[in-house]
Amino acid sequence: GLFYAVTSFNNAGFTLHTGGIQYFSDDPWILMVLMVSMLIGSLGFPVVLMVAITWNRPRGWDLHTKLTLATTGLLLLVSFVLLYIFESGNEKTIGGLSLGDSITNTLFMAAMPRSGGMASIDVTEMYGTSHLLIDVLMFIGGGSSSTAGGIKVTTIAVLVLAALAEARGLRDVTVFHRRIDPAAVRVAISITLAGAALVFVGTLLMLHITRLPLDDVIFDVISAFATCGLSSGVTEKSPDAGLYVLSALMFLGRLGTITLA
Repeated sequence: GLFYAVTSFNNAGFTLHTGGIQYFSDDPWILMVLMVSMLIGSLGFPVVLMVAITWNRPRGWDLHTKLTLATTGLLLLVSFVLLYIFESGNEKTIGGLSLGDSITNTLFMAAMPRSGGMASIDVTEMYGTSHLLIDVLMFIGGGSSSTAGGIKVTTIAVLVLAALAEARGLRDVTVFHRRIDPAAVRVAISITLAGAALVFVGTLLMLHITRLPLDDVIFDVISAFATCGLSSGVTEKSPDAGLYVLSALMFLGRLGTITLA
């Protein structure tokens, strides 16, 4: 219990049981506790502290807290709906489960790609559409100053808000009646481009080294960059050269693109 509490909160993804968290795929209590623990760890310590101190005064939360919580909730909802649609007909994942177990496992899998790294169903048996969705979720990751990896939810939120403001012809990027500093927009663009460049180079190298399908390779490359821990099977099939590439991506992803720059 202590091991799983630490590995879930720290978004480490390590498990003790054979088959990983699939061992508990029919136990909603354990799955939901692990999921909530992972989500709290992925929010970031500033957000957790702000909510813990002013939980009854949400209007007093700062912009970072509001943006992190709103984006995290939206991503969880959208990914849950899409994953359930994509996998509901897949007998090898959730298609053969009862309604309750299929909802629980889909919700768990919608949350875990954000850097949790645990899987209650076999990732290798999921459809390509689900893999692509998980790729995006892993690349986004969790909150700033959190135990999660990725480019962070606030980064993608700022980019989307900037694009919407540009489409509407607005000079300023605003959200929750607050103005976002243009410098923050430039940082968000830099982080995203740097992350995409690392994933691109890593994918090229892994494709050359392993000669495996692009879908599987890019899945493990993004997982490494986002320090997520999910795998489509490429990592265990990879020769030593590929393991060095993935290790470098994990190290650079954990440092963060801004620190690296």
